[in-house]
Amino acid sequence: MNIDATAPVIARHTIDIAASLEAVWKLHTAVNEWPTWQPDITSATMIGPFAAGNSFRWLTHGLDITSTVYEVQEPRIVVWGGMSRGITGIHRWSFLAEGDHIVVHTEESWDGDPIRADVASMQSALDQSLRAWLRYLKATAER
Repeated sequence: MNIDATAPVIARHTIDIAASLEAVWKLHTAVNEWPTWQPDITSATMIGPFAAGNSFRWLTHGLDITSTVYEVQEPRIVVWGGMSRGITGIHRWSFLAEGDHIVVHTEESWDGDPIRADVASMQSALDQSLRAWLRYLKATAER
């Protein structure tokens, strides 16, 4: 599954992480642990395994979001999505081992009336959020 290519806000970012694919995957898919390394996430709760069809609830930047895992190809691809305050988001992550590091690529689409009302600000917010998430993931995985 891919993001919504027709959405008014789309962000794509990539980072190299000097860690094993297994370590990065475990860190990224342990939803309940996100607040311990991701300061932008106030709480995160997933009941059950990180698997397609399961949902998790998380609070970030004042948004209370319930996301559903749409696709998991362990340890390479994760896609989840959800809706909060009229915003529909679809988030895709890919993890590729290249030698002694991992290339993490993330892309996300946002659509909905609040997005269409202020595309420029929402684009900036999403770009900042994804860049921060990648920095926190890198810093934690490389420790």
